Amino acid sequence: MPISKSPSFTRSFRAIVGALAVFGVAACGSSTGTTARNTSSTSKAAASAASSSASGSLADVYAKAKWGDNTTVTVGADSITYASNGIPNHARQAQYALPNAGVRVPTATTATAGDDPTVAQSYSFEITTKPVKAATTTDASLGSIGIMVSGATLFNPYEGDGTTVATASNFSVKNANGDSVLFLDTCSGHPTPMGQYHYHALPKCVTAKVDTAGGPSHIIGIAFDGFPIYGDRDISGAKIDASKLDTCNGITSATPEFPNGVYHYVLLDTADATSSIRCFSGTVDASLTSMRGMQGMPPRGMPPRP
Repeated sequence: MPISKSPSFTRSFRAIVGALAVFGVAACGSSTGTTARNTSSTSKAAASAASSSASGSLADVYAKAKWGDNTTVTVGADSITYASNGIPNHARQAQYALPNAGVRVPTATTATAGDDPTVAQSYSFEITTKPVKAATTTDASLGSIGIMVSGATLFNPYEGDGTTVATASNFSVKNANGDSVLFLDTCSGHPTPMGQYHYHALPKCVTAKVDTAGGPSHIIGIAFDGFPIYGDRDISGAKIDASKLDTCNGITSATPEFPNGVYHYVLLDTADATSSIRCFSGTVDASLTSMRGMQGMPPRGMPPRP
């Protein structure tokens, strides 16, 4: 995985999700690509709190994360640029339970087993490495809300209606051979019908690549506000309970990369809304918090709606 460092970035990058540029009407509310930009100045105190670590700054830690071979990460003075094909570097199901035509939130009676529709994306996100805690939180929109070391992206806990929790409503259907086919796979992920693979909860097949059995969680991603994403184990290797997290699934505590403590998000293996990030604690560009792939986006080739 190539990593390079440059003094600064002056350009914004736009994540182009080619197969998802159409108007989304099915499960999981896929979004078109967006560009994460550093929109706030970082105070000295906030910067110190965000990067309190014997290992160095957030930028240094992000550069050393265990990024998959399918990702390219470039670290600048104030941001990190992440490029990926969006296809996770771990095994997926051969088939998934896919919603029938016109179904936004499928169930076992409104879905059919079909071949894995995952297709390559063209992700290019620029995300601040100097995140700032905002005065108020921002709801995590449908669609991508963070990048993961596997090359795929993270979604919030919900399906396309914004209220149905994916892990709580997981189900299976029978394929032509009579085998059970899951809607959400054992990695807490699945593709949208248009082919964008993503996670809704703790991806155990990702943490298995970066953590040791019984040990603490290591960084597995970056949220669009710039704060790191971790698995569900604390610095001692003990499982983190949802009651220890704030309303956005965040906590300030020590991690292997930040022994002096850092604010970070935690993904849980739960069957409720605590499974993923529900809101951003930090400042996020407005373009990242709108569900452009579900509402107000015209079909490909059509002009924008007034």
